[in-house]
Amino acid sequence: MFNFYTLIHFTFAGFIALFPVINPIGTAFIVSPYFSGLNKQDRISAVKRIALYAFSICLFTLLTGHWILELFGVTIPIIQLAGGTMICKTGWDFLSPSKQNNIDKTINENEDLSHQLESKLFYPITFPLTTGAGTISVLFTLSAHGASKNISQYIINTSAILIAVIAMCFLVFICYINANRLIKYLGSEREKIINNIMAFLIFCVGLQIAVEGITQLVLQISRTLHPIG
Repeated sequence: MFNFYTLIHFTFAGFIALFPVINPIGTAFIVSPYFSGLNKQDRISAVKRIALYAFSICLFTLLTGHWILELFGVTIPIIQLAGGTMICKTGWDFLSPSKQNNIDKTINENEDLSHQLESKLFYPITFPLTTGAGTISVLFTLSAHGASKNISQYIINTSAILIAVIAMCFLVFICYINANRLIKYLGSEREKIINNIMAFLIFCVGLQIAVEGITQLVLQISRTLHPIG
């Protein structure tokens, strides 16, 4: 029997859980320099692909990620540690003046900006900046909570999580498209300040995810060496 309350509950829980790890508003400021110099049509086309990539990662993780990790013997703490390290590196690169100068120089000198951006749409813009280790971990957790032997209940729970994912991808699209408007309103100096703040926050988020991974690994080792009972 269809349970509308469960659908709403899981959708809301999924949205609330995914919002801080995807952070479409904050990340929009970080990825905005990649779109500098693009015309409106090219920007919309690029952001559409990012949203599609993000949805694909989330869908793949939700439906098959658990079995893939089991196949390769990779645990969630390892994903958190590796993904958190990648996010830290990305945030650090944006905080580095030499890196930022290289980005600005490339943007100013390269005429084919859309072609230049092509290789960066998936990595690092989609993964790990938009959907990274934090997103994967949250989806694993939501999937575990939504697991049920009742096939109809499982379909309802999974559908609810997918609705939350679609809503987040839509927010990513809206925020990424409109970030440049707010940046232009703030001015170039304030833009640099905001970009630096957001880069620092991205670094902190990556560090937090990595620390959580290390903590879980330490707990697993401790349980292995000192089993209860």
